[in-house]
Amino acid sequence: MPTTSATTATRPEDERLPIGRSFMYGLQHVLTMYGGVIAVPLIVGQAAGLEPGEVAVLVASALFVGGAATILQSWGVPFFGSRLPLVQGVSFAGVATMLAILAGGGGFPAVIGAVIVAGAVGLIAAPFFAQIIHFFPPVVTGVVITTIGLTLMPVAAGWAMGGDAEAPDYGSTANIGLAFLTFVVVLALSKVGVASISRLSILLAIIVGTLVAAALGMTDFSGVGDGAVVAVPQIFAFGMPTFEAAAIISMVIVVLVTMTETTADILAVGEIIGTKVDSKRIADGLRADMLSSTVAPVFNSFTQTAFAQNVGLVAITGIRSRFVVSAGGLIMVVLGLLPVLGRVVAAIPSPVLGGAGVVLFGTVAAAGIRTLAKVDYEGNMNLVIVASSLAFGMIPIVAPTFYDGFPDWFTTIFHSGISSAAVMAVLLNLVFNHLRAGTPERPSVFAARGVRYIGPEVLDALEDGDHVRDGKLVDAAGTEVPIVAEETPDDLGERHERAHRHDGEESGRRD
Repeated sequence: MPTTSATTATRPEDERLPIGRSFMYGLQHVLTMYGGVIAVPLIVGQAAGLEPGEVAVLVASALFVGGAATILQSWGVPFFGSRLPLVQGVSFAGVATMLAILAGGGGFPAVIGAVIVAGAVGLIAAPFFAQIIHFFPPVVTGVVITTIGLTLMPVAAGWAMGGDAEAPDYGSTANIGLAFLTFVVVLALSKVGVASISRLSILLAIIVGTLVAAALGMTDFSGVGDGAVVAVPQIFAFGMPTFEAAAIISMVIVVLVTMTETTADILAVGEIIGTKVDSKRIADGLRADMLSSTVAPVFNSFTQTAFAQNVGLVAITGIRSRFVVSAGGLIMVVLGLLPVLGRVVAAIPSPVLGGAGVVLFGTVAAAGIRTLAKVDYEGNMNLVIVASSLAFGMIPIVAPTFYDGFPDWFTTIFHSGISSAAVMAVLLNLVFNHLRAGTPERPSVFAARGVRYIGPEVLDALEDGDHVRDGKLVDAAGTEVPIVAEETPDDLGERHERAHRHDGEESGRRD
């Protein structure tokens, strides 16, 4: 783990912070993604008809596997791990597919069997998938990063309203007020001039929000002592896997989606922390992703992917060290082994997480907009690429049932706003910026051109007959009008006098 004092490094992500600070910042990462990492096992466990105790096993397994996957991804070993500050956890992309497998009668063994095979396929495909890096210029990465932030905003809003749409107080002013209080505390602490406090603003705001919720009776820690204190994840706790062709094919599609999202997150965090990301690094990251996904079912968990919300935390705190994320991974492993600690974290009210999430997810979108500001929009179709891809990515967010009438494989890919935007941005960039044949110089009205104007002082300086010839301004007689930097009247007078002397000397020589 990190050394006891901060050290500089050639790459920003290789900085090592003191152990105490590393674990504090790592805890922020865990709290940021905790709700997301336990949501999938809760949904799948309930759909599979598991008992509460068995669902608790799935939750503990998700934390244990996610923590191990995070350490592999951030710390890294040869050929595995991007060595970037990326937090891994159970992917939401596979929820619909896993529910379909359960509904089809395959049961939990068919789910884990499909995940094992699909993860192995992804592991083999990772080096080839990583070669698409040259199809991810800023016009593509900017779209994807922006979409990541925007697609996460409904998650933050749902948390702020209470997290459980079936609860009677969902969307109450009390819940939203608690979320807003947490949001204000985040902003206030971010304004503090002490860097250590500002960088811990998310964690401290969550603590403050939870204490306020406890005082108002909006959270309950009474269940923390219920259940086992220590629990070691069991191997294949719900039976040996079974392998069904239809389930495997569906899950392979899910894995391709998660690989797309992980690639986008790798590029996003690389852009945010200012480090180089090449195809080799993406391949190493995807191999870690897919190895984790292949092994996860052995410990009763599912496909793994990088969590976009933690990319936002890196952006807002400015803590770029991958060892901080490794510390967070170790905390997750401990939570998986000590369910009692997991129950403490689970008692944090959803509105508190929602208030912090608004800042985190908005920061991701802002980082994408900053990337898009670097794109050249002059005389090309980049504007329509950005516009179309962002709109495509927003469709599943503003109209969640939009693709319900499409085939399952299509819905699996495009129900995710992130993968929708990524697919569209890559394809449009390929069509307009790589396949140049048939594209005119000024392809359409969407080929943006900056607004041209001149100031009134320039217009006043022009005389009748002034015109541009061969890139130079000349008067009606064809004499060049010199272009000079902003000077004082004395400077201009001296320049004018020198010019007249020069003209007189030239005239005398000619005479």
